[in-house]
Amino acid sequence: MTKNSIALEPNRSCLPETGSPGILEINALSIYARDKTILREVSFTVTERQIFGIIGPSGAGKSTLLRAINRLLDLQPGFRVEGSVKMHGREIYGGDLDPDDLRARIGMLFQQPVVFPASIEANVLFGVRHHRSLRQAEKAEAVEKALRSVALWDEVKDRLRDSSLRLSVGQQQRLCLARTLAVDPEIILMDEPTSALDARSTEAIEHLLLELKEDRTIVLVTHNLDQARRVTDWIACLCSEGGEGRLLESACCDAFFSSTACRRFFDRLEDG
Repeated sequence: MTKNSIALEPNRSCLPETGSPGILEINALSIYARDKTILREVSFTVTERQIFGIIGPSGAGKSTLLRAINRLLDLQPGFRVEGSVKMHGREIYGGDLDPDDLRARIGMLFQQPVVFPASIEANVLFGVRHHRSLRQAEKAEAVEKALRSVALWDEVKDRLRDSSLRLSVGQQQRLCLARTLAVDPEIILMDEPTSALDARSTEAIEHLLLELKEDRTIVLVTHNLDQARRVTDWIACLCSEGGEGRLLESACCDAFFSSTACRRFFDRLEDG
């Protein structure tokens, strides 16, 4: 524990059970952008079928951390990753692992919905077509299944050939989630997925998160502390010390928010 860490009394009932599978293991992960250190020696474990929240101030490296987990940083020149990221015990930065295959297993949802200037149907099928061939009947089935899983089917089933740009921002974000789910990932990384949405759309996304964790693992970056309280099972707090992101604390959500020191941490978070 660092000198600035919160002294928590964890509720042991919400800690991972002994032997529970760590689907993601982050160990001494450091990330550099040319000569600048973005993250310094971050370590934590994410267990299966939980919502793992990441909070912290702007500039602490939260989004960069997500991009390291599914190797999106490979696509950004100048970044270098040290340390270990394992999925099911296998090092993802190993030389024999295809990054495209990894990204099919670890999907990503961004802060702003990124829809393509194409039909709703084409958006849903974009990723899955890249990984396997589908017959026409399979395409229709995949589209319906993905849209139903994000509660969007009834809203768009009669206009699947319409441009996705006609959808509201909230619908576009659910469409992006449907596109991710169509590839059937085990893990979904979410970077502030509701920050651009209204209260109703935010509630819809949060409800979906709680449903999705029944058979998937979610890593959620959020600035919304109330949202973290509502949906996460475990929280990792990043801080920024000397311009470097570091892990301040990692604890069960219930224990974290019930801590008497929690408020002092959030006061520092808001001040800094």
